[in-house]
Amino acid sequence: MKIPLSSRLRACCDLIKKGERVADIGCDHGYLGIYLLKNGIASAVIASDINECPLQSAVRNSEKFGVRDKMTFCLSNGVENIPRDFDTLVCAGMGADTMISILSSAPWLKDGQYRLILQCQSKTPMLRRYLSENGWYIRQEQVLQDGKFLYTVMEVVYNPSPLLTPAQCYFPPTLVENDCFSAYYRWVIKGLETIVLNRKDLADTFEAKALADLRKKET
Repeated sequence: MKIPLSSRLRACCDLIKKGERVADIGCDHGYLGIYLLKNGIASAVIASDINECPLQSAVRNSEKFGVRDKMTFCLSNGVENIPRDFDTLVCAGMGADTMISILSSAPWLKDGQYRLILQCQSKTPMLRRYLSENGWYIRQEQVLQDGKFLYTVMEVVYNPSPLLTPAQCYFPPTLVENDCFSAYYRWVIKGLETIVLNRKDLADTFEAKALADLRKKET
């Protein structure tokens, strides 16, 4: 029986190391954790969601695929109620605002033993800026296509480093230039131009500085 996994979630799974204990925050249907267990990648999975209905769906799916005994299910707002005995935390399919809220409420994630795998749905530069300003380091990030849309998935560790520049918050140094990179670059630049050029009051903003720096690199 095939596990219905999107390209976004598959990309997250590809960053999990064999034998790791994984916490899937906002697990929805639970397929990410189920895939990791069925393929012998993760040794255990904590699946949490803020809503009861998707969490119960994840429980049923874990039973259907025969991995219920290796999964712990938690009804939780972010990481508030989950056990801390895991190695890697996955947040996929959320916007930057939600991810920032989750990380801000859990300073214990900074103790050095945890990795984060983040797949952001919106305002990704905002997320990168927050991570940089709060001591998180993007170890690697890659662009992927899921249906008609482009996303990135990043591996993050706590390692205070020099702050990202405005331009680097849009294209960090560790962003891999794969087959999707050119399309992603054009899409991001177009969005920046729309924001900056249509509003004169944004002349000295974070976005304007990022666009100016990126244009300098193109010349």
